[in-house]
Amino acid sequence: MVNISEATCALLKYDSQFSFESRGKIAAKGKGEMKMYFVESYT
Repeated sequence: MVNISEATCALLKYDSQFSFESRGKIAAKGKGEMKMYFVESYT
């Protein structure tokens, strides 16, 4: 699975080829806690 940030998810959310699963807030090295998502699938 590919892990992406909330900012990347926002850029892709209107593209019907992708779907996302929220992971909640995850500690990102050097960034602190950030909302993260898994890219579940694409067609």
